[in-house]
Amino acid sequence: MRLRALIGSLWMLCAVLVTTTAGASNQSFVLDIHGTIGPATSDYVQSGFTRAREQGAAMIVLRLDTPGGLDVAMRDIVKEILASRIPVVGYVTPSGARAASAGTYILQACHVAAMAPATTLGSATPVQLGGLPRIPDTPSGSDSEPASKDEPTADDKARAPAQDTGDDTADGVKQPATAMERKLINDAAAYLRGLATLRGRNADWADRAVRTADNLAADEAQAQGVIDIVATDLPGLLKQLDGRVIRMLGDEVTLDTTGMTSVELKPNWRTQLLHIITDPNIAYVLLLVGIYGLIYELANPGALIPGVSGAIALIIALYAFQALPVNFAGLALLALGIAFMTLEAFVPSFGVLGIGGAIAFVAGSVMLFRDDAGQIGVALPVIATFAVLSIALFIGVIGYAVKTRRKPVVSGAEELIGAVGEALEDFDGRGRIRVHSESWTAQCDRPVKSGQPVRVVSMDGLTLNIEEVQHD
Repeated sequence: MRLRALIGSLWMLCAVLVTTTAGASNQSFVLDIHGTIGPATSDYVQSGFTRAREQGAAMIVLRLDTPGGLDVAMRDIVKEILASRIPVVGYVTPSGARAASAGTYILQACHVAAMAPATTLGSATPVQLGGLPRIPDTPSGSDSEPASKDEPTADDKARAPAQDTGDDTADGVKQPATAMERKLINDAAAYLRGLATLRGRNADWADRAVRTADNLAADEAQAQGVIDIVATDLPGLLKQLDGRVIRMLGDEVTLDTTGMTSVELKPNWRTQLLHIITDPNIAYVLLLVGIYGLIYELANPGALIPGVSGAIALIIALYAFQALPVNFAGLALLALGIAFMTLEAFVPSFGVLGIGGAIAFVAGSVMLFRDDAGQIGVALPVIATFAVLSIALFIGVIGYAVKTRRKPVVSGAEELIGAVGEALEDFDGRGRIRVHSESWTAQCDRPVKSGQPVRVVSMDGLTLNIEEVQHD
């Protein structure tokens, strides 16, 4: 019994030591946010935060170099940062990189904001990609400051009547033209101000970054209190972070980066696949492949391969479209163009339907992912290529198939109906005739003489029903 108790105690001690060691990991997990921010980016960041929590990381570093991206993906990342129990450091690097638009929001949400020399941030004015803007949750926490009760809300500003001042500017700032635009701008400004206030940074500049698309270089941002640190590289950043006190979920935490090592987290296969299929060009191609496959399957029942592959491509495309800011007017024009080009093969319109369909197809493709910032859209060479292929497919191939179906049959049993042959013998009732150099058993309700021309009117198994050929 004593031996068992001793073994049990040793086992528990080992478990405590292992748990303590795992929880005291002195590692910083580094995640790269490069390029346009989209669903794949938010999935990658969320997976990285989960792995950091599971492995007891001491810090998370988000390396930023982005022109911005989707609002929904950005907000998912910001929510992950605000809820994190691990210190999160945003670092715009390398030199020449930027944290523009959505990247500015992410940087301001981090517990520590850092930039490398010759980097920039700002241009946080939102652009509407289609549909109604989503009103976000204002960042809040025990260390955030409530908004003033006397300050008008975004809705109040949206409802306020516009005053005629002779121009569309106020205090040197161009005012949004519509109530919806004012709501969008005011909402984004309040959101970024809330993030800056939460981290004790320059909230006035955050407001200007939204309303006037203001930009700052690294040294200017540090001088104005927009960021906390300017560091040349990651080791230099970790050195400056040592001993810094931050507020995290209402508590003060002192960072200890002595001897800290960095672990780079690469995107897994799922994130890489999501990144591929949510690329606008890939989603566009998948949509058209799916439509063409189903059209071919419907025109040729039983082909199977076009139908199966088309259905799979269409489902993947619809998933990608769900994650992307689809302009439904563009999608409708795209479908209308395909319909018109298809009708051109069946209806003689002297090219009107075909030309109109091609115009609608190209216009819909251009409008499919509307983005005034130029970050999301289908490349023009891809649109041009598929426009030409679509015209060739629907007007050329399908038109040729329709004309072919209307031609008389030139082979098989159906071709015998109406064919003219000659009798090989005299017979009354049944006898032999020659049709297309073949000898057939034939029957007729009148006597037939050898060499007499006859015409096939129907078939009864392997027996041909014939009639006399009347000469004019």
